Amino acid sequence: MNKTAILIMIILCSVIALGCICTDTDTKLDDSANSSATPDVHGGTLTVLHAGSLKIPFAKLEEVFEAAHPGIDVQCEAAGSAATIRKVTELHKEADVVASADYSLIPSMMYPEYADWYLQFARNQIVLAYTDKSKYADEINASNWYEILRRDDVRFGFSNPNDDPCGYRSQMTIQLAEAHYGDDIIYEDLIEANSALAMVYDAANGTYTLNMPASESIDPSAKLMVRSMEMELIAGLDAQEIDYYFIYRSVAEQHGQLFLELPAEIDLSSVAYADTYKTVQVVQANGNLVTGNPVVYGITVPTNARDPEMGLLFVKLVVSPEGQ
Repeated sequence: MNKTAILIMIILCSVIALGCICTDTDTKLDDSANSSATPDVHGGTLTVLHAGSLKIPFAKLEEVFEAAHPGIDVQCEAAGSAATIRKVTELHKEADVVASADYSLIPSMMYPEYADWYLQFARNQIVLAYTDKSKYADEINASNWYEILRRDDVRFGFSNPNDDPCGYRSQMTIQLAEAHYGDDIIYEDLIEANSALAMVYDAANGTYTLNMPASESIDPSAKLMVRSMEMELIAGLDAQEIDYYFIYRSVAEQHGQLFLELPAEIDLSSVAYADTYKTVQVVQANGNLVTGNPVVYGITVPTNARDPEMGLLFVKLVVSPEGQ
């Protein structure tokens, strides 16, 4: 039995103790593993590729990990989750850890060549962030936000659905809003009228599908800001180039932004509404199909990791009480 199997057993025990979800680790586990075993600590660089929404928490974990392993230099690199994974699968970048804002991208984009297990380690929800200088900030609420966004003098944004889960989840939230509020042209007014994006309804199975064009063909109007990673929209909000943007609650809180909580039926936060969420799906420009589901993050050590043992120790930190 090798050290990697031992470490995954340790991590699995930690995750179960925390009540987190773990999946697809069976092939790595060895029932005879001694959970007290640990790898030798050694020097080198640990490369961690992660979702943009994890930038602040992973920066803190980087400091904790380096303090515990003085010979290791943790190099964290943030991008949209799909773009992050493509660095490994298309650009063949060696990474010791990959963390995605959508766990489902790991099996759909990395299996079987670049990964064969993952852990689900955090949840989130889609909110609408703004500042006290945003137009109509004193009027907006959970009942009228889409009407505020419709106004001619209001600009809003979201991240690129081809690159970032927050981007395609924003599309799902806006489409789900139609049924929730009884207004069947919300997506048409907010998105289709301001870009090349269009939802297609399939009456046979009751689902909406957005077939994403290539990123260079999204063609946003002056009303709409689209950026590769949701974190890039923060600068636009701070500069008052946009009034609102769709983002994860954790990011809005980390940056001290005002935000509007949306109904659970549309914010992708609750397993109770999983059947509702899955009525919307997005086909990214590369053909990858993503179906609406609750926001759950995933993490793995790629099969091409230079230092899988240290990568697993970083994963263990992420799912530990200290990391959570």
